[in-house]
This record gives sequence, structure tokens and C-alpha cells, in this order.
Amino acid sequence: MQKLFFTYNITSESDIISAREEGRRIAREIGFPCEDQTRITTAISEVAKNIVDFAESGEIAILIIDRDGNRGIEIKATDKGPGIDNMKLAMIDGYSTSNRRGLGLPGVRRLMDEFEVSSDPGMGTSVVMRMWRKSVA
Repeated sequence: MQKLFFTYNITSESDIISAREEGRRIAREIGFPCEDQTRITTAISEVAKNIVDFAESGEIAILIIDRDGNRGIEIKATDKGPGIDNMKLAMIDGYSTSNRRGLGLPGVRRLMDEFEVSSDPGMGTSVVMRMWRKSVA
């Protein structure tokens, strides 16, 4: 079951901040500890910054998800920008086409429990990432 909780158009730095804040609020509401809230907001920041820097505009959707009784959060980032020419290179730490440190997508992959990225050069990029609330034993 998925419940769309929030959709935000991303066109500027202020939109990145708003999406981060909403992501943290939703994560807190469904019971993620502070450490995971920080991971989620950092991941949202990274993908939203990529939208602003490379595509100029796009969308972040945040969903509350359930799988086999486990609750989680899913973040979908989509744009219609130039896309990623070489996905294999883009997923290597340190690789960058913009004189940045090249930690964005590989870093996001490490922050989240699940991570998928697809891109068609000239058509845009889609990132789907999920984090599952850990059970307290």
C-alpha cells in the first residue's frame, strides 16, 4: 500500500529546503529515529539539488509505504532535464560533470535502504529511494 503524502515542484534552493523539511516531518510522523530522519533529509537535498543544478525543474514526491507489515518512506525525484549520459560513471564516487565532489548519487545510494535510478539522455532522470523503519527488538 502506498499513500501519496506530499508532492513538491523543485525549481529553486527554497524548494529544496521546503522538500527537506516536509520529508523530515513525514519521517518523524511515521516513527523514524532522528538519525534516519537526517539520512532521509540529506538524500532529499541531494536529489533536489541535482534537479535544480542540471534540469532546472522537476518534482519530488514523498510516499508512506507498507510492505509485509513494515512501514517506510519512499521518495521519487523526477525531471525532464538532459539526463545522465553514462550511468555507470555517475555512480562512481568522485565522478562529476560539474566540478563538484561527485558524491551525490553514490552517497544517496548508501544513505537509503533501496535506491533505483534511471535516465534517458535528453529525456530526464528518475530516482526512487526507500527507507524502512527498523523494528525495535
